[in-house]
Amino acid sequence: MLPNNEKATYSQVANTNKIQTDTSNNSTEAQRKKLLIALMQRPMTTIEIRRDLDILGVAPRILELRRNGYNILTFWKQEPTESGKLHRVALYALLGESEARND
Repeated sequence: MLPNNEKATYSQVANTNKIQTDTSNNSTEAQRKKLLIALMQRPMTTIEIRRDLDILGVAPRILELRRNGYNILTFWKQEPTESGKLHRVALYALLGESEARND
């Protein structure tokens, strides 16, 4: 569930070119909202989400968003970390608006 039972919509991020983050709040609810808004802008890999959004537990946040009705696809790819080593990482893509629950 998103903070204050809010459902994020594409209109919230339509004019946003940069992912906005609230670094003072790293609760699971804040992480879910931050991740959802980012995925509305573009697909992201596990590495990008950890680095750019400061969300270390990516898979649990994705699972929670899916349980809240968001249709998030997973694609697998090889991608180098900052150290240059290749890793099999998930690429997450949000598919359209959701039938998200607000309970």
